[in-house]
Order: sequence, then C-alpha cells, then structure tokens
Amino acid sequence: MKSNLNLNTPEISPSQRKLWFAAIKPPMYTVAIIPITVGTAAAFWENNHFSSQIFWTFLLSAIFIIAWLNLSNDVFDSDTGIDKNKAHSVVNLTGNKSLVFALANVFLTLGILGIFLIAWWQKEVTVLGIILLCCALGYSYQGPPFRLGYQGLGEIICFFTFGPMAIEAAYYSQVQHFSYFVLIPGIIIGITTSIILFCSHFHQVEDDLAAGKKSPIVRLGTQLGSQVLTGVTIGIFSLIGIFIILGTIPPTTLLIFLSVPLAYQLVTHVAEFHDQPDRVNNCKFIAVNLHFVSGMLLALGLILPHLLPS
Repeated sequence: MKSNLNLNTPEISPSQRKLWFAAIKPPMYTVAIIPITVGTAAAFWENNHFSSQIFWTFLLSAIFIIAWLNLSNDVFDSDTGIDKNKAHSVVNLTGNKSLVFALANVFLTLGILGIFLIAWWQKEVTVLGIILLCCALGYSYQGPPFRLGYQGLGEIICFFTFGPMAIEAAYYSQVQHFSYFVLIPGIIIGITTSIILFCSHFHQVEDDLAAGKKSPIVRLGTQLGSQVLTGVTIGIFSLIGIFIILGTIPPTTLLIFLSVPLAYQLVTHVAEFHDQPDRVNNCKFIAVNLHFVSGMLLALGLILPHLLPS
C-alpha cells in the first residue's frame, strides 16, 4: 500500500500535527502510568518498601505495551472498516498498515523484555505471567478472531486488565507476594479506566452501528449512557468513603476527593451534549484527566502515612 506520509516535506502543517497528536494519543498513556504508580504506592503503604529500579522498568514497559495496544488496535480497526472516517488513525495517516503493525510488535517486544528483566531480577515469573495474561486480554479486545470489543465487552476487559490485574502485578513486583488489599485501589482504577473507553463511544454511534459494533452506548443509547456514567462516577467516591470508614485504606486517601471538580465537569458535559457528536467527542479527554488526577491523588494518599510525622 502506498504511504501517505511524505518524508521529503520540510515541515508538517498545523492540521497534520493535530492529526498526528490525536493518532499517537499521548494522554492515553496515563492508563500505563496510573496502575503501576498506584500498585507501587499500595506496596509502599502496606510494606514500607520501594524499589526505584523495578518501578521505572515496569513503568517504561507498560508504556511500550500501551503503544502496542494503540497501534495494533488501529490496524485491527482498519480491517473492519470502522475507522474509514477516522482521519487520525495511524493507518490512515501513513497508508501503510504493515509498517504500523510491525512497529506495534516492536513495542510489544520491548515491553515484554522489560517485564522479563524484572522476572529475571526476582528469579520467578509471576509478574511476567500476569502481564502476559493482560496482553492476551488486550489483544482479545480488537484482535481477530475474538474482537470482544465489538460485542460490548471492552469496558469489562479494560476494568480487569488496567485495574486489579495491573495493580496486583505492580504490587507483586515490589514485594513478591499478593495482597487482598490491592483489590480496593484495583477496583477504583479499573472503574476510572473503563470510564475512558465508555466515553469514547458517545460520538461514534453511527460508525459503530455501521460496522456492527455493539458498544455499550449503541446498546443503551446516549441518554441512558450519560445517566449510567453519572451513577458510576458517583460510585467511585462513594466506594472510597466506604473503604475509609471500614478502615481498609488510610484516611489520607480522602485526597482523591480533590478530583471531584473533574468528575462534575465530565458528567455535566456528557449529560448536556450526549447526543451531539461534535460537542461530546472531547469527553474522553475529560475522562483521561479524571483518571490521571484521581489516580495520582490516590497514590499520594497511600504513601503519605509513611511520610508524615507520627
């Protein structure tokens, strides 16, 4: 296939730069940063232990794996035709699906090598096994023959992969044992990550219907979908309050409530513009902001008990 990318062009136009920024999705890499950070913070809170070498290796590996996921999903979506109207698809921008798929696999290899390095340092393969399972679930989202995202299962896959599983893997990488406690931040981060994917469907209902993709918004409709979003978002902060009252997480995790303005911005924006694709299409970026800020505040709330005076 002939490439649309002219390497001899001295500079890229502002519109092209915007398309490339949208295609590369820099904000989406928070879904790699947050679970590793929160899982590491959880290990620090419970065990007062932190290995910077393992943390940075894991974080870089997770970023590589997300790059694989984003690029390979562009390739798989191009096969179904769902991205034919998506100007910021990497495949559409380059016109070279084979190159994009090859680059995606390079990123996957680099990511797995980093996790393998952690397993070699620890002389066991538990973390590697968890991450390989995460990658398999990530592939099943859009990859053939599964394409579970087309059956509306993407949010469920997202919840487990980037929530309990990724956070447990980050926790285990620090202390080499499991903890039931990790389910608490795992549930919170799993929900906020799934919200990002959920919000990405509001503006593309017509394209999803044309491609036979039964996304949650296709099934629910945009109005009911906006109400579900409001309920789930309120649920995040309700769960934090319940866990603090039960004494299962430290009171310092109340810091997560500083992200309430972002949550309010998200649900009110979607409630107002849920059926207007040109107005609601930026809601996933508000969801990314909520995910990142709430996740970092949760991590800070977990490490503060060891940093504050007794």
